[in-house]
Amino acid sequence: QEQLVESGGGLVQPGGSLRLSCAASGFPLVYYAIAWFRQAPGKEREGVSCISSDDGSTKYLDSVKGRFTISRDNAKNTVYLQMNSLKPEDTAVYYCAATVDDYDCINYYGMDYWGKGTLVTVSS
Repeated sequence: QEQLVESGGGLVQPGGSLRLSCAASGFPLVYYAIAWFRQAPGKEREGVSCISSDDGSTKYLDSVKGRFTISRDNAKNTVYLQMNSLKPEDTAVYYCAATVDDYDCINYYGMDYWGKGTLVTVSS
């Protein structure tokens, strides 16, 4: 079965850090661009970041630029989202997703596989 499994979420204080992991099984992540989305209660899902499968180019939501870093380890079939300087408004369920479309890697409707999400709560 092709699946993505997120891990690393939890409760953290404002200004703290978390690293989310997205492990793929059943398909080779090396051939896919990977995106992170998030959804807060009562809000629509928004794209946070994505990374290309070809040249490793990245995109970031403006509100997370300079704080979040996406990376991939194809040998481990895993993608990471390092989140620093976390703010309460970062609180959401974070989802990873994979697409073969390197040129539109954060398009919600273009995702081929989705994880079930991991909850990140930023609160004092």
